Amino acid sequence: MMTSRNSCQFNYQKIFSQTYKRLSTANGQVAIDPIAMSKRTVLVTALIGLLLTGCQSTPTNDLTNIAAYQTSTRPNDNRNLDQQEIARVRTSLAAQYIRKNELDTAQRQLEKAFAADSRYAPAYDMMGVLLQQEGSRLNLEKADQYFKKAIALDKDFEQAHNNYGVYLSQMKRYREAAEQFEIAGSALGYEGRIGALENLGRTYLQLGDRSAAAKAFLRALDGNRNSIIAHIELVDLLLEQQRVPQAQRLYDETLILVQGQGISPRLLLQGIKLAAAQNNITTRQQLAQQLLSAYPLSDEAKQLKTWLNNPEAPWK
Repeated sequence: MMTSRNSCQFNYQKIFSQTYKRLSTANGQVAIDPIAMSKRTVLVTALIGLLLTGCQSTPTNDLTNIAAYQTSTRPNDNRNLDQQEIARVRTSLAAQYIRKNELDTAQRQLEKAFAADSRYAPAYDMMGVLLQQEGSRLNLEKADQYFKKAIALDKDFEQAHNNYGVYLSQMKRYREAAEQFEIAGSALGYEGRIGALENLGRTYLQLGDRSAAAKAFLRALDGNRNSIIAHIELVDLLLEQQRVPQAQRLYDETLILVQGQGISPRLLLQGIKLAAAQNNITTRQQLAQQLLSAYPLSDEAKQLKTWLNNPEAPWK
């Protein structure tokens, strides 16, 4: 098989031979014209140089056993990917600083994220969280625009919808908050979906829509039977509807879920209400004593004292 080097040598010899022949006369003698000869010599030398240069720059499959280099016309997106990765890392660092309440350092990390990729939605969402946590009036106003920007850049960014809902709830814009929580709570596969549904239920409670709240909490339980928030909220809703047996079952489940974590004043008060509704005087007295001893200044203790002074009055 002829290698690239042999092939180049063959081409060089062929062209040189053809050029030499054109310089020869018909009877085999060379007609020597000094000027013409000089021009031809330069031409032949240039051709040889080009051929040799071409041969040296072209690797051979036989000698290297690899394919020849191929020109690529595909665009190079590595820089964009690298910039987005920088933005991701900076945003992740900012989240860590926010959890440690190092807000100024978090701000600087997010500015670097924006500089790397001005269209990276999570950075805008995180800036909204940062400004919301700082809590001043001016920064709370700014936070709204950052959450909106994150959603505008990525309408399927469920975390931004949930975080924006939390912000709107804080601002007492409950109707708008419910819309955001509904979007996040309906996104199957979203890791924070159950939390969004719990937030949705609590938002409906703020709006006074008990039926919608119950539906949201039931959806949360369907997704995760271990949702403590959904259990506790549904116990109260069922007690309001005087559906005591259902409330008792959920309450018993809740006690199992919080086992080892300590019982909260709210759970103690719920137990007292359930015991009273079922005329279980012993359990009611035990739980009442526990609530008044462990949490004497709690709102639940105040409610209990009010009820004890007037057992016929409804719980408030």
